[in-house]
Amino acid sequence: MGRISVLLADDSLIVREGLRALLEAAGDVDVVAVACDYEELIARAEELAPQVIVTDIRMPPTFQREGIDAARLVRKRHPGTGIVILSQFDDPEYAIALLSEGASGCAYLLKDGVAAKDQLARAVRAVTAGGSVLDPKIVEALVRPVGGADLSPAEDELLAWVAVGTPIKAIAVKRHTTGADAAASVEQLFLKLAQQATGGGEAGLRNLRRLHQAIVDREEQGERLSRLLPGGIAARVRGRGQGLGGIERLVVTVLISDVRGYSAIAESSDPSRLAGQLKEHRIAVSDAILAAQGTVMQFVGDSVMAVFGAPEPLTDHADQALVAANSMHAAQVAVNRRWKAEGLPMFDLGIGLSTGLVAAALIGSDERAEYSLVGDAVNLAQRLQQLASCGETVLSDATLMALSRRPRCEELGPTAVKGRHQPVTAYRVPALPPGRSGSP
Repeated sequence: MGRISVLLADDSLIVREGLRALLEAAGDVDVVAVACDYEELIARAEELAPQVIVTDIRMPPTFQREGIDAARLVRKRHPGTGIVILSQFDDPEYAIALLSEGASGCAYLLKDGVAAKDQLARAVRAVTAGGSVLDPKIVEALVRPVGGADLSPAEDELLAWVAVGTPIKAIAVKRHTTGADAAASVEQLFLKLAQQATGGGEAGLRNLRRLHQAIVDREEQGERLSRLLPGGIAARVRGRGQGLGGIERLVVTVLISDVRGYSAIAESSDPSRLAGQLKEHRIAVSDAILAAQGTVMQFVGDSVMAVFGAPEPLTDHADQALVAANSMHAAQVAVNRRWKAEGLPMFDLGIGLSTGLVAAALIGSDERAEYSLVGDAVNLAQRLQQLASCGETVLSDATLMALSRRPRCEELGPTAVKGRHQPVTAYRVPALPPGRSGSP
């Protein structure tokens, strides 16, 4: 077969070096690189195209199932890559997740057995040849008869809560326990159901896994609004009686930013590094928005939308929006300095601000909701940001009039913008001089 190139991924340095020693002692395996998290694993796999990836299941950033997710992504891009998943858990669900898209070239081993009888090296050789390997304990767990078919009263009650979409935090309150304990109980419940379904056919297990994922997704969606809104606002929106679908009419200032020349940057950049840059950019601009009492509405690629004056009214929403815009430019300049030193492409922002009446509503369900705005101010902010060059902010006439103090700006005069019959008067705030803060 010749020598086999292996990419090794584990967040623990000690484990990585121990596995490296086991593999290199096999005599026909070369560990060509190591990785300690999901992004590094993807990047190294793209760069080196190893024959086999040996990876832990749980790694940064979330310590959930990054190893399996990364393996799937690599296999989609490079179908011939062999995958060896290492785990501390003899949970058949992980093995099923790995093998659900095809067992050929995949192995699932428990860490405590990889040193015995050259198990790890044999698995590497097997997946290189297109074979598959399951740890004997996993096979035993998959075929083990399931006793106690009926759920206990506590499990039956838990299943009823889960089935109607009760959030993990609410289950914890009902059971007078912690969120972590409630989450663990739900996981154990579904493992039991999955084991029962395994004895009755693949379809039952597949449906249970789909239901489990739907509940997890619903929980995440239910918390998303609270993550995006400034602290506690999501609860206050519901607390003051603005229910789902209820509409408020508010005068607000809308901010929309965009990275100039992003398409050209994306065309010539490594996707993994660009994703990291985009993450840093979003953190920097989000911090600036939240510091000015704004609400981050959404990210769409390199574009960011925020609102000032909703869901809670602000008397100085235009002032705060301009403070945020200036702070966003300044924050990105600071990030760019670091990127330049690392040889990475820099981002330059164009920002549009528009003030006007909007309809605001919390749309969705109690488990999955988003805060949305409808109105001309939203559309105009999008058009104005297109007029802004690198480092500039373009204001609508209404935004300028709403400011407590007129900034240094240039009147653009009647300007035709897409989607409007009449020209608009806009004002360009020039790029901040180096070292200036975000205060207007």
